[in-house]
Amino acid sequence: MATNRRVRHRAYARFSHSVAACLLGWLFVGLVIGRAAEQTPPASAAVKPAAVVNGVDITEAELAAACLERYGSVVVGTLINKAIIQQAIASQNISVTTADVDAEIDSMSRRFKVSREQWLALIERERGVNEQQYRSDIVWPMIALRRLARGSIDPTDQQLEEQFQNQFGPTVKARIIVQRTAAEAAAVRAEAIAQPDDFSRLAREKSVDVGSASVGGWVQPIRKFAGSPAFEEAAFALAKGEISNVIQVADQFIVIKCEGHLPAAGIELADVRDQLADALREKQSREFSTKVFSQLQEAATIENVLNDSTSRAASPEVAALVNGQPIPISEVREVCVERYGRDVLEMLITQVLLNQALSRQQLAVNQADVDAEVTRAAETLGFRTPDGQPDIEAWLKHVSQEQKQPVRHYIDDIVRPTVALKKLIGSVPVTREDLDKAFAATFGPRARCRVIVLDSQRRAQEVWQLARQQPTAEKIGDLAEQYSVDPTSKALRGEVPPIQRFGGQPALEREAFGLEPGELSGVIQIADRFMVLFCEGFTEPVGVTFAEVRDELYRDILEKKQRIEMARFFTHLRQTAAIDNFLAGTSQSPVTAKQPPRTLPAAGEMPASTLSRREAADLSEPRAGSRQPQAPAGVQPATFESPAAKRR
Repeated sequence: MATNRRVRHRAYARFSHSVAACLLGWLFVGLVIGRAAEQTPPASAAVKPAAVVNGVDITEAELAAACLERYGSVVVGTLINKAIIQQAIASQNISVTTADVDAEIDSMSRRFKVSREQWLALIERERGVNEQQYRSDIVWPMIALRRLARGSIDPTDQQLEEQFQNQFGPTVKARIIVQRTAAEAAAVRAEAIAQPDDFSRLAREKSVDVGSASVGGWVQPIRKFAGSPAFEEAAFALAKGEISNVIQVADQFIVIKCEGHLPAAGIELADVRDQLADALREKQSREFSTKVFSQLQEAATIENVLNDSTSRAASPEVAALVNGQPIPISEVREVCVERYGRDVLEMLITQVLLNQALSRQQLAVNQADVDAEVTRAAETLGFRTPDGQPDIEAWLKHVSQEQKQPVRHYIDDIVRPTVALKKLIGSVPVTREDLDKAFAATFGPRARCRVIVLDSQRRAQEVWQLARQQPTAEKIGDLAEQYSVDPTSKALRGEVPPIQRFGGQPALEREAFGLEPGELSGVIQIADRFMVLFCEGFTEPVGVTFAEVRDELYRDILEKKQRIEMARFFTHLRQTAAIDNFLAGTSQSPVTAKQPPRTLPAAGEMPASTLSRREAADLSEPRAGSRQPQAPAGVQPATFESPAAKRR
């Protein structure tokens, strides 16, 4: 039950996130869903619209209120922290100028060998932080705290040597088997000692670390000074083919098999000393800065008025007090709109569009619909009372505490829009073919293959010619290690997770399941990569019948097909709308120029469409009933990013 609950939780989390992305942002939206679509507030010269959606105004005041409600707590916390630092540097006559911030950004971009523009774009893409926010909330405090921490800290010779060994020293190629208890690990070690050539099979069958188990126990080459000293010492002490004693790392018990030693890179410490020293100074500076900031926080007198309803009523114009210095609520509101206004306005536009569509189809979202959706979510994620009923209270507590989202926002921003779109799209069919494919993908056999990934057809043909001269697992592993352009499968000698049916790459699957154990494929082109497969065998089907999991598969497929149709419907809804977004400076006319928006299809009348490869892959993801164990924390296995391993 716990495993199924975790798997369901991940499935629902992916569902909520994907729907929100597809529908251009449901999250963090105000209470707009409750208002009637055609009830526009009276126009007034003092009320300036931020956007107009099919004639309905979203005012700047509404936008500011929505931004403050959704992001006020985050922004006021940032401004409090900044005020603490500002007061501290002022007391020590330290200044951080715009030129200092620019120089730091330039230094960071040079360190990562990209241009300034590329660095800022990477920050925004990877961390969701625009340039202004990056300068104000990250770079400026970092410089200020570094100066408060009295500058950089010079690393010792020992620290430099350890960092050098970690990055450029020798490594150990190894497989591991992870167990939860010392007794279990000792038992599996005894089996491995008796049959060392079966270590890969034992890892697949018995290791509780799913990532490494799926590839026969392989992990990324083990480096010195990377984590557990006991684990590293045991690995480096082994000769090729030797099996270690049981090593405890945190709450895991691990058996290692050495598959060989890789020599150190041909680099001298003197050649990279400055580079390593800079990295260590940066690391130590961060550690000291964190310590300094913690001390400043502990010494400060802070009153967060915004987050206290009583204090806010008494001081409505003040958001917080830091050592008696006020932070005005107007500043918090202004920063909220500056940083999040465009996103929030898109969310408000989305809500108005949904309300208008509901009104046209004479549909409504009522409290019973909301309650039913919350119950469905709790049940899907495995939140149940001892008597087996959906535990609504526990689920809402989880939403509030674990996902750090107030319940009212969850209801208004996720539940109501979800219900609205489900009503608008109507019923979605789930066919027997859908169910059969889902059953085969989730519970059927999978092809265990080694894969060589090449970047050109000519090179693929050359490597294939070498492979067919000696089509054995060992030879294919050697070729993958030598020629594969995918770093992860290259390090793991071509081993990838078993290939499932209906995983979204029909050409790869067709070839994999058309091979006999010990047989070599031809050259297969997947996107811009060329692959050669060697079949090592097939996994056994999971021991469940179709009847046992039919209902669970049905619910899972229905949810995913609903998500796809909801996205299609909303795309159509958006394209047929007249939207003036004054904040972004954009204007959109309906698809048919100078005509009212087209009438949307009635519920359940969306035109039939063929699923794309990505959508088909989405439907073939493991179901909630796949019963796959959760990977424990501790030693982290290699990840797989090769095309053969990707299902998206």
